[in-house]
Amino acid sequence: MAPSYAAAVEEITSIYKSLPPRPSIEQVAAANSVLQTVETEQHLQLEEISKQPPPQGVPPELFSVLQEVKKAMVSFRSHEQRKEAAELVELNRILQVFDELIQKASSLVSGRPFLERGGKDEDDAEGEIVEEKSVDSTDDDDVKSIYPITAPSSKIVALAAAAFPRDGGSEKLNLMDVAAAIENSSKTGATVLDLRGKLMDKVEWLPFTLGKLSTLSELNISENRIMALPNSIASLKTLMKLDVHGNQLINLPSLFGELHSLTDLDLSGNLLKSLPESFRNLKLLINLDLSLNRFSKLPTIVGDLCSLQRLNVETNDLEELPYTIGSCLSLVELRLDFNMLKALPEGIGKLERLEILTLHFNHVKRLPSTMGSLSHLKELDASFNELEMIPETLCDAVSLEKLNVGKNFADLRALPESIGNLKMLEDLDICDNQIRVLPDSFRLLSRLRNFRADQTPLQVPPMKITESGAQAVVEYMANFVAERDGRLVLRHKKRGMLAYICPLLLCFATGKA
Repeated sequence: MAPSYAAAVEEITSIYKSLPPRPSIEQVAAANSVLQTVETEQHLQLEEISKQPPPQGVPPELFSVLQEVKKAMVSFRSHEQRKEAAELVELNRILQVFDELIQKASSLVSGRPFLERGGKDEDDAEGEIVEEKSVDSTDDDDVKSIYPITAPSSKIVALAAAAFPRDGGSEKLNLMDVAAAIENSSKTGATVLDLRGKLMDKVEWLPFTLGKLSTLSELNISENRIMALPNSIASLKTLMKLDVHGNQLINLPSLFGELHSLTDLDLSGNLLKSLPESFRNLKLLINLDLSLNRFSKLPTIVGDLCSLQRLNVETNDLEELPYTIGSCLSLVELRLDFNMLKALPEGIGKLERLEILTLHFNHVKRLPSTMGSLSHLKELDASFNELEMIPETLCDAVSLEKLNVGKNFADLRALPESIGNLKMLEDLDICDNQIRVLPDSFRLLSRLRNFRADQTPLQVPPMKITESGAQAVVEYMANFVAERDGRLVLRHKKRGMLAYICPLLLCFATGKA
């Protein structure tokens, strides 16, 4: 090679080596998805701000300024979120220019014709990497060195590790990282993606490319600050477990019910007030956690979840349950604690498979009489309510093992007379009520192991007996009933004898007279 050629090649090689590392195909695809996602979310947020009505008492001029400030903030945050992706896409475009120049130089050195990209615009060419064979046909080592082989991106490997943590790494991912993790998971056919607590606080939504994970069966994006799920999530037809607890979701996508394979869904710890109409299509759903949200009422579509076995709606603002709850015939566990319920629907008695029912800390005054039909019920917690009475029919639920009716304070004054029918009862709490006398049938609770009656003014049995344990109370009641019945029998016999003797004495006294 002529000295002038060699010098030119050396300079070109030096310039090329000084360039930053080439982004991988996955990174470029991730960057493009981020840009599209950010643009879509920005448009939706700006639209939502425009639709907001002015608060009462706020002058129109001031409200207009407030609207503009909100919009400016959305634009600023969107700018920050798209910055890294935009830089990467631009870097890829510039490197493509260098690619063509390097190929042109290689063709001049090797004497082979240089073919232009003809017909492809830059957007179509994004992500393409010129292969080594474009310059490998020459024997000139100097020419080969012009276009070094691009090594696999180590960042993608790091992202894969972040997506499937094994060592509990604490490094947080930005939106670009998340998009790259999704691209990598899609490429490898991943079945599990775990991003629990992995996202930076500024990541408030997921890229729309989430829908590309067609092989995913488990997705965990819990304990982040996600405000919305992309509509594309409906494309995850094989998804069985979805955990998004501890985020800031306000709504679910309208097509959420397209996740037909879903069996486990954790939506706890969000800001949800409603469920989309399509939710009723989740016919395979077994476990549903809606606790720690803002539901004031549970939608009637819950009754269409025919496979539902566990439903948790603790810590919401529920004032009532829909009558359709009685259609959830597979329900085994229902948790209603920390709400504002005033009553339970009679339809609750249709849940014949129900084993656990908790309604701790509500405003319930009466339990439905149909609860006696809950033949498999093992645990009932109705503590911290306003119960005035417990229906006798509850004692037909003979599988009951744990009953807590404590902390009903001034309202609850008696236990049902037939409580002795609960032969399986092992744990009973009547603390902080106004019960003074235990029913006679209490003596039949032979399996009772734990009995709590603190701050309850019991007279029968005396409090010193209750402090000796559950079986001491059962034994006391047995003796108490036996002694009382014995006295009644004796009194009856005395009355019978007197009724026989008195006429004789009267006759004797009259005849003697």
